[in-house]
Formats: sequence, structure tokens, C-alpha cells
Amino acid sequence: MTDSAPPLTATLDPATGRPAGTAQAVVLLLASCLAVLGAVLLAPVLPLIQDAFADTPGVATLTPIVLTVPALIIGLTATTAGRVVDRLGRKRLLVGALAVYAVVGTAPLWLSSLPLIVASRVLVGLTEAAIMTCCTTLLADYFHGPQRERYFGLQTVYTTVAATVFFAVGGLLGSLGWRTPFWLYAISLPLAFVAARVIWQPPQHHTREKLPPLPWRGLLAPVGVTLIGGLVFYVLIVELSYVLDGIGVTSTATIGLASALGSLATAVAAYLFPRVARLGPAVTVPAAFALSGLGILGLALAQSVPVAVLGAVVAGLGNGLMLPSLLTWALGSLTFEQRGRGTGIWTSAMFIGQFVCPLAILALADATTGLPTALLVVAVAALLLALAVRLIHPTRSVAVPAGTP
Repeated sequence: MTDSAPPLTATLDPATGRPAGTAQAVVLLLASCLAVLGAVLLAPVLPLIQDAFADTPGVATLTPIVLTVPALIIGLTATTAGRVVDRLGRKRLLVGALAVYAVVGTAPLWLSSLPLIVASRVLVGLTEAAIMTCCTTLLADYFHGPQRERYFGLQTVYTTVAATVFFAVGGLLGSLGWRTPFWLYAISLPLAFVAARVIWQPPQHHTREKLPPLPWRGLLAPVGVTLIGGLVFYVLIVELSYVLDGIGVTSTATIGLASALGSLATAVAAYLFPRVARLGPAVTVPAAFALSGLGILGLALAQSVPVAVLGAVVAGLGNGLMLPSLLTWALGSLTFEQRGRGTGIWTSAMFIGQFVCPLAILALADATTGLPTALLVVAVAALLLALAVRLIHPTRSVAVPAGTP
């Protein structure tokens, strides 16, 4: 063996012979944050949007849809985006989606009606589905083994930090008017330019007129667990403020600090994921659900701020492990020609779970004795799922040799 042998940890650029590296990873990680931009940027200005269109019929229903509809569209269309990724290639779709994202994202700057703004948000969701699917697929294409696990963990770190930053920026820009935050969507234009120069289409190892079928037997379990995981993951984000309000906290500073600590725990756990990834999904997936379940249990039983904050931190640790663990499980056994569709299906499951989360909690709260009982049900479900996943030994379905493209 010589020193010139190609590394097994990264795919080589067919044009230059160089392995994928930090430049490609950073572009993909930054582009992954755009879906978070769509989810949190407008939260601080929703009341202003509702006031601006107070004369619109159904304004109370349409206004929150401005915030939530992109996530729903991602959930409904990411699977289709995955087929396009496998059929037409990664780079073209990514660069095109980044460019269109800037156009439809900034459209509310000049749109004069709330229904048209909602329609533009549907288009934002379509572009986000393509961007998320391309970014995750390319990370899996470019990197293998420990490097892939590291970047899957960093993807969660980047998006978690981005959520905190975008929330603050959205509030700051919102003070200048409800339309002002929409300017931030133009950030995808320079990203499109950089992606066109830095990202390269990975070499396709097999030329086929027809895409090979997906290994559904090995894919159904991680996708099904991911659907529930999306719901569990979003509980902390959606319900923490209501838990604190229920125990008498009225200070927005206290609520913000508790939320920040939960987000920090998510980022820390995701950053540390590569150090535990060698244990495999048979350990990391149950550990993630166990931590999230215990944290949600703490929120359900909290009667004081310290207990609620402790629950938020523990749930955040579970959330930080959850996404990279589930992604590693789902994509571990897929080939190059299957990876785009597999990523799209996984992304759909995750975002559908997130969209359903507040609706499911509300339904449980109405059917039981309130929010604490609803959270208790979700916590027990997460703990039982941790046990179930541990028993089915997911590593059996992801046994892939190191360096498999």
C-alpha cells in the first residue's frame, strides 16, 4: 500500500481527483440551515402580519399557516425530491433550488394579499424539500465512515444554532416592519453561486436506465421510527413555553433562557455524536429516545422552573443524538442510486412528524386532563420505543463495509 492510495473516508472529485473536504461540507451544512430559516424567522412578526391583513377573511387561520406550511410541504414532497435527485443528479437540483428559494422567499416583500403570501410559502417549502434532500444526500455521497457520522452530527449543530440566531434576527428585523425579515431569504443567492463553484456531482458508479428498487425491508423500520422521532423531537421546541407558563412563569427572559439551554444541549449532543457513533444505531437510537423521553417526563411532572429546565436540557441532549442517529440508520445500507430517494423519504418522515407534533399534543391534552398528561403519554411512548428499537437490533440492517460509496 502506498501513500497515494485514495482515502476511504471521502469520495474523489472526478474532475480533479481530490477528495471531498471542508469546503464542500461547509456549503452543504450552511444550505441545510435554510429549512430552519423558513421555520423560525417569521415567528416574532406573526402578530404584525395578522394586524396588517386584519380585513382578510380567515386571517386568524391563514397567519400561522405562513409559518408552518413550508414544513408540511417538505414532509409531503421530499420523497419526490429524492427521486429527482437520483434521476437528474444532485448538483443541478441544489443550485437551482437555492436560486429559486431566494425568489419565492422574498416574494412577500411585494405581494399585497395574505393568500398570495401563503402561496409563496408553499413554493418555499418545495425548494426547501429539494435543498434538504440534496444537502443530506451529498453529505452521504461525499463522506463515509466516521467522517459521515461527524458531518451528520454537525448538520444538527448548524441547524440548531441557526434556529437560535434566526429567531433573534427575525425579532430584530421585525422591529423595522413585518416585511423586513423576508429580505433574509436572499441569502440563498450567494450560497447558490458558491455551490455552483464548490459542489461537484459525485461519480455514478452504475449506469442504469431504471433506478434500482429501494430495500424496503431494511428501510421501513428507520423511517417509521423517524416519523415518531420527528414528533418527539419537536415537543421541546413547541411545548416548553407552555409548560413554563403553566407553572406561573411570565418573564419572557426566563422562557428564552430555558429555551436557549435546551437548544444548547441539542447542539452539544449533536457535536459529540461522532464519539458515540461507533456504537451503532442499536445503541445511539435507543439512547436518543430514552433521553428525550426522560426529558419530556421531567417537563410533564415539573412544578418548578429548575425541574422544567432540567427536563429541557435532558430532552435537548436526546434531540441532539436523535437526528444523526436516525439518519445514519436509514442511509447506512443504501447505494449511490438509492440514496437520494432514501434521504427524501427520511426527510418526509421527519418533517411530517414535526408538523403533526402540536396537533397531536393538543388532541392528547383535550382527550385527557391537560398538557402535563399529554406530555406524560408522549414520554412513555418515547421510552417504550427506545426499548423496542434496542430489541430489534438495527445494526443488522445497516451492516455496510467502511468506505462503501
